[in-house]
Amino acid sequence: MLEFSYYFYVYQMNLTKKSQLNELINFIKTTRDSREVKRAIAVKLALEGYTYTKIQLILNISLGFISKWKEIFLSEGIGGLTLKYKGAKPFLNPNEKQEVINWLQQKDYWDLKELYSYIFINYEITFKSKQSYYDLFRQAGISWKKSQKAHRPCGGFLRIRTEQAKNPKRDPDLVKKKGRNNSKVARMATQN
Repeated sequence: MLEFSYYFYVYQMNLTKKSQLNELINFIKTTRDSREVKRAIAVKLALEGYTYTKIQLILNISLGFISKWKEIFLSEGIGGLTLKYKGAKPFLNPNEKQEVINWLQQKDYWDLKELYSYIFINYEITFKSKQSYYDLFRQAGISWKKSQKAHRPCGGFLRIRTEQAKNPKRDPDLVKKKGRNNSKVARMATQN
């Protein structure tokens, strides 16, 4: 009777090992993160009977890595091999971000300090990097390199000036208004 229970135990262990191996194989095929794949392959090879030294040479990992992830797999299952860190949550949720972009698009004049204050007052958020503020300007269609004034045509729609402002030194009429007598300006006037 003792022999039968031993063989039954071995049979159950083989069934469990086969189901675990199938679970690992499916996980390896479906996961995209290379760290999770490496963990699963290490555990799979250990369950298949490879020595830890061979696994270490094959995957270029430490012996501690193998034993750690094998123990975690045996106690927690396949969920233990997945990454727990999912990234930091963004400061502004998509709705708040859209509100800030709409606010920027309604303004006639943009300033980084004003955007900083607006976000802090309304959402109690301060970005660590100025790049986050610049990204908001860019998403609103505003150049952040220089604060700009908006040009409102007769229809009243907000439109950002995209053309370069004329240099007054290059415009002969503006120079004449200022009363300067410049030979370059005189030459430009005769060329036109």
